[in-house]
Amino acid sequence: MMVVGAAIAAAFAVTGCAPAGVDNASDYGAQPAANAVDVAASPSPGAEVEGDEAAAAGDAPELSDDETTGELKATKVKRMGETVQNEDGFVLYRFDDDKVKPEVVSNCNGDCAKVWPPAVVNKGEKPKLQGVDAADVGTVTREDGTLQLTIDKWPVYTYIGDKKPGQWKGQNVGQKWFVITPEGKKNLTCLPAPSKAVAPPAEGDEADSSGDAGSDSAGSDYSY
Repeated sequence: MMVVGAAIAAAFAVTGCAPAGVDNASDYGAQPAANAVDVAASPSPGAEVEGDEAAAAGDAPELSDDETTGELKATKVKRMGETVQNEDGFVLYRFDDDKVKPEVVSNCNGDCAKVWPPAVVNKGEKPKLQGVDAADVGTVTREDGTLQLTIDKWPVYTYIGDKKPGQWKGQNVGQKWFVITPEGKKNLTCLPAPSKAVAPPAEGDEADSSGDAGSDSAGSDYSY
């Protein structure tokens, strides 16, 4: 009877998980962590670049404050639990198609990066940390030469399908995208059914972290 009861409880826990399409502010309440510290953006182990890649990094344009991530903060949200959010309160994700061994590589570029904007910094910038261990934070040089923040070597991204701070509609998108914990792990506390990513914004349209994209949240046929 105890085993059956535990199974029933587990089933209720899963069904109580907010699905990716839910837009209910009460399901996305946030409580920021404390212990703010500053940390220099330093390369993740294995992320060093040489030759042409290093030159590309040196030639990378200076990004504006609106384009960079100035803070990584550990924040608990309802039903999901531990997340990492940027200074605007948008949840960060990790991508299974990225690589951390033998070297760190971000494999989300082009249209993928329009839907999953990488959390980037300018060379020498110091993102503020709240509840995230400085030893776990680094950077990796992207294909375009920009520096993307990493947590435990995993490159981190936001999702334009998240229309409000604290939302996590990118959870389990394509069975490849997952909310990242302050330790760089996948947060699997709440795992909605797999969904498709929104389409990238149409040519000439501006997409930002508010979630304005080229299609609605029903998803697209894009594989990322």
